[in-house]
Amino acid sequence: MTEMKKLKWGILGAARVNERLLPAIIEAPNSELVAIASRRAGAAKATLDKYAPCHQNVTCYDDLQSLIDDSNVEVIYCPMANEEHAEWAIKAIHAGKHILIEKPMATKLKDIETIEAAAKKAKVKVMEGFMYRFHPQHARLQEIIESGLIGDVLSARASFSFLMKQARMYRINRSMADGGGAMWDIGPYAIHSLRWCFQKNGKPSEPVKVVAHAKLNEHGADIVTSGVLDFGLDNEKRALFGNFDISFERSRKSEYEIIGTKGWVKCNATWVFQNDVPVISWATEDGKYAEERFTPSNHFTLEIEHFSDCVLNDKQPLLTFEDAKANCKAIEMVLQAIDK
Repeated sequence: MTEMKKLKWGILGAARVNERLLPAIIEAPNSELVAIASRRAGAAKATLDKYAPCHQNVTCYDDLQSLIDDSNVEVIYCPMANEEHAEWAIKAIHAGKHILIEKPMATKLKDIETIEAAAKKAKVKVMEGFMYRFHPQHARLQEIIESGLIGDVLSARASFSFLMKQARMYRINRSMADGGGAMWDIGPYAIHSLRWCFQKNGKPSEPVKVVAHAKLNEHGADIVTSGVLDFGLDNEKRALFGNFDISFERSRKSEYEIIGTKGWVKCNATWVFQNDVPVISWATEDGKYAEERFTPSNHFTLEIEHFSDCVLNDKQPLLTFEDAKANCKAIEMVLQAIDK
């Protein structure tokens, strides 16, 4: 039996998300973790020992460039600070590495355009890391919408929050303009999911106008933001509104709901752990109600497996540059609305 080829991964940074991503790379059948780097002395080794203590043959670097220059690394996962994504993605691409960039791909539209141009020139794959899209529950939710069960989609709501703890204060120690705050942290999930709620012909829709309000801290970072994305009018001249709220002051929540002319459907938990049993619920005007449960699965592992497959077999990633640029543009619209 022929052994499956494995793509060799390096991790550029010892960020907290490695608690989920590092084991996912190891678990994906077509992936192999070969290196991890951090600018903090000993942090790469400590991260490996914490999240994969039995895993051997991983090179640990105390600087980032050494991992990028490592010829054994074929693809890089970048979980750096939001505002650093573009800089290090460009360096990795120039070194001929494929790269999975933790959301957001960048905090400026022009930076994503620069990444895209560099990737095309170097002929490497790049994808924004929205792991949730790879869980089967979201494909099923779209099937329900496309079946006509809830009628025409006219409204959607997305709510994402977690209670900020002291260890995570680094997320709000700089202004929104510099990549800090809730909008650049959990906001991308809310905006991304709303855009997909109003999808047309398999592509997400884009807002034409935004209204937003926020609570800012002393650094100019948003702690709480709520708003409305105006997706214009449908063919029947009916308004299409997407409401969102994100917060670092509330308990953990990650849900979105879609309301149509005949009923509604809801994803009760977008962020799921690998042993969780996800639930989609729906109801219709004629009194039907159901809850659909899914076999536990790790959306981080599914994401890694998908991107590795795209690199190994020269496939188009599910999440495209067009999607990344559109999500960044929508977030920029929210930030501009807050300023007013």
